[in-house]
Amino acid sequence: MAKIRVGLAGCGFVAELHMYAYRRVYGVDVEVRAVAARGEHVVDFARRHRIPAAYRSFRDLIADGEIDVVDICTPPNLHGSMIVEAMQAGKHVICEKPFAGYFGRDGDKAPIGKHVPKALMYGRVLEEMEGIRTAIGKTGKLFMYAEDWIYAPAVTKTAEILKATKDKILFMKGEESHSGSHAAHAAQWAMTGGGSLIRMGCHPLSAVLYLKQVEAKARGEAISVASVTCDVGNVTACLRPEERTVLKANPVDVEDWGALTVTFSDGTKATVFSGDMIVGGVRNLIETYTSGGALFANITPNTHMMSYQTSEEKLASVYITEKVDRKTGWQYVCLEEEWTRGYLQEIQDFMECTATGRQPLSDLALAFETIKVNYAGYWAAEEGRRVML
Repeated sequence: MAKIRVGLAGCGFVAELHMYAYRRVYGVDVEVRAVAARGEHVVDFARRHRIPAAYRSFRDLIADGEIDVVDICTPPNLHGSMIVEAMQAGKHVICEKPFAGYFGRDGDKAPIGKHVPKALMYGRVLEEMEGIRTAIGKTGKLFMYAEDWIYAPAVTKTAEILKATKDKILFMKGEESHSGSHAAHAAQWAMTGGGSLIRMGCHPLSAVLYLKQVEAKARGEAISVASVTCDVGNVTACLRPEERTVLKANPVDVEDWGALTVTFSDGTKATVFSGDMIVGGVRNLIETYTSGGALFANITPNTHMMSYQTSEEKLASVYITEKVDRKTGWQYVCLEEEWTRGYLQEIQDFMECTATGRQPLSDLALAFETIKVNYAGYWAAEEGRRVML
């Protein structure tokens, strides 16, 4: 089997997670051949990870004839154009979430999150995604959507049980929340395409959409999203500066609280919540209630290991889990976060797909539907009504 050569676009937090996973791929010969990013940090990243080539531009990366796969780990506003350019250059593409979004157009009044109607955003995002999907189809190359929740062991076991029981899912409840992003661009719609609901809520949303299709296939049914309702807000706006010592949310024109409810064509429901006001680490949860049982996928926190400690100083070099503001007291210690959250399994699947030509578990259809439903939610929230799909 020929070696698969990967080029990374971006060298931030997500790129580090992907590098951890590439080093643990088995059964497929994989090399991260190059990395591209603006700024001096790309040189250090390449040196630390022993990557042979470091580029300062994305076009140089996709012009590298030795690269088979481009892994896009850049800010969301760059995803759409990078996907098309890389695939038209003959590369397979892995793209981090979100697949697409509305980041503004000429003539939009700034900040766009406060001034551009969400119905207009929805229409333009759908139009853009249709264009990307058409472009992808013409290349004959693989598109792989880097939604790690689909590969998280607790979610894959949920899917296995649903396939075995063929029970009807009546209701699902998903959440990703934490104390707020440290990235300045997370506060701006023009950079992220929305707030907590798309930045974090896209994960549980993809998971509930995926699990509903697992059920549909197991039961021989056709199930789609019929309608969406939603509410969003900025709940931390009421805080005084001295009350923001732990919470990092400080939105400009995005939400820091969002709750979206999906009604499926069979009349069943799923609710997705995300917020930037949750302390104590990241909450990654999916509850599934069926005609024959209940399944609780506690990705994080979970009780693999619990710790009670009294000295922050002694724990300075010890990693507990993402987004905890202290290490003392009772803690839910996450053991190998990259496995628990599905990053290892995700990259393994993508490399096997590249080697064999099969479609990935997390594919273009899931990427498209996640963004469509998410933006329908923004539209529903702004107009205070149910949006039919």
